[in-house]
Parts: sequence; C-alpha cells; structure tokens
Amino acid sequence: MGRFSELSLGPLETVPVSVVAQPGVTLMSLVADALGSRSQGVHPAWRRTLRSAVPEGAEAVLRPLFTREYSMVPDCLTPTAPLWETDLSVQLERLADVPPSQLLRELETDFGGTVPRQWQSVVDRPKAFIHAYAAILGAVWEAFGPVWARAGSLLAQETERVGVAVVSNALPSVLAGLGPKIRFAGETLYVPDPHPETFERGARRVVLVPIVSGYGASVFSFDRPDAVWFGYPVPGLDTLWTARETTVEKDRLKLVVGTLRAQILRELAGPRAMGSLAAALDRTPATVTYHCGQLEAAGLIVRERQGQHVVARRTASGEALVALLSG
Repeated sequence: MGRFSELSLGPLETVPVSVVAQPGVTLMSLVADALGSRSQGVHPAWRRTLRSAVPEGAEAVLRPLFTREYSMVPDCLTPTAPLWETDLSVQLERLADVPPSQLLRELETDFGGTVPRQWQSVVDRPKAFIHAYAAILGAVWEAFGPVWARAGSLLAQETERVGVAVVSNALPSVLAGLGPKIRFAGETLYVPDPHPETFERGARRVVLVPIVSGYGASVFSFDRPDAVWFGYPVPGLDTLWTARETTVEKDRLKLVVGTLRAQILRELAGPRAMGSLAAALDRTPATVTYHCGQLEAAGLIVRERQGQHVVARRTASGEALVALLSG
C-alpha cells in the first residue's frame, strides 16, 4: 500500500466510535500546509491569508517539525491533548506555558537519545522556540477563526451523520469515504505517513475528527493509550471556500489594523500589564504578545518593564489613530 501507516480496527460491530470537532487538529493541518510544505489541500486564498498573518520567519521556526527525514511533533507541542478539550484558547494557553525541560525530555525520548541536527536550534534555545511556536499558532488561529465559526453547521451535520451510521451498522461506508488520502479495506485503515508503522486498535476507542482545512487533510495519532484518532476533511468543505460575510464592517479602526489589534489599542486607553490585557481580551498571552509586537513596530504602542510586569501603553501616534478612526 505504499507509504501508509496501518491501523487494524478489528470487527467493526464491536468498535466504539466517537466524533469530536477538535479545532487543534484543524490548526495543525493548516500549519502543515501553509507553513510546513505538507499539502493538505488548503484553498489558496486561505493559505495566503494564513501566511500573511504570521510573524516573519515563521516557516524557519517550524522547519524542524516538518523535515521529511524526521517529521514529528512532540506531544507537548500538539494543541490536541486532551483530545476532548475543544476550547482552543485553553490548548494554546497550555502550549505557551510548556516547560523547556519537558520539551527537551520528549525530544530525547522520541529520538532515542540522539536528537537530529534539524532540531539542534530548538535544543539550544527551547524557551525561545516555545514562545515563537505558540505565537505562530495563535496568529494562524486568529486569522482562521471566522472560517471555523462558519463551519459550525457542517461539523454538526457530520457528527449526526456518523452517529446514524454507527447505529445502523453503516460504519464501513463512512470509513471508505474519508477523503482522497485515507483508504479503508477489510478491517484496516490506511493513512499516508512518511514513516509507516502498523498498529492494532485493541480495546481503544476510535475517534473521528472532521477537519476544516482542505480536501487533502490527513492528521492522526494511533499510539495514545486511551484512543486512536484520525482527522479527515469535513464533507461540504467547498461551501466555505465561496462563503462571503453578509455584514459590512463599519469599524474603521478594525478595517485598518484588524479586529484584535483594534481591540488592543482601545484597551490601552491607559497603561495595562500584558497579563491583564490578555485576560481582558480573552486571548492567550502568546497571541497578544505577537500582535502587540506588530503594533509596537508600527509605532502605535510601547512596552516597558515595571517591576515584575511588562506594561503596554499607546504612543502619541496610537492615540491619534484611535481618535481619528473611532469618530
């Protein structure tokens, strides 16, 4: 079957199946396609949007994760654990706080004690890598959030479709139609993998994760102790590619600097500690830090350390822009 990992499911009538609309799986598919040169069939317009939303040098930061010889993402860097946590803000918050020692331990374990040279930059500066990585993922999701929101009805329909198939013993038809990259034959599922392995489901639950990225989407994990899961393109994805917003944005500040940056500027009517600012906006610190960095580079805010806190405030130019575009 070529370069495919295999998952033996066993008799399908005994397989426990769940569907989880896990946004972190969609996020990893988007990142792999737009920034990792791993095609997932993401629409070109979406790909351009995501690439323009991330900090300069994002592809270089992510390169160790997607090198063909050692393509892997350590568990502590995946926004999919726990799998049942569907609030991505919680997952991204956790990523930003991963201890560098934990990342180094996982790399040692994953690579059998000899970390490849492609990962050496991460080993040398794990804390800097974690912060950059979390900021990139936060920026991608900030840009893609409106699409994910529009996909809500598709995800609900897919959950219902799979539920009906399980009850009516039609699971084989579902597994046989999970997208162009995933194959199913007999009791075995085949998913593309540059480093193929063979897995037995055993008594573990099977979790189907519909992905909102592209028709070539394929993300999976077959080595968890509690469940095996695989992501596949949500049916009807093409309807999102042609969807248009029905409302016209009238907030001129948002039109000029973007929604989150407009919110940041307005929150900085007075000096704010970065942690307080992130909490007020209900965003991860990594996401807010990235966007504040862009606003600072544009001369609209400044940040300075005051004791144990980093405090942000608007500059004169920032004050003038808010006043001009908020009238």
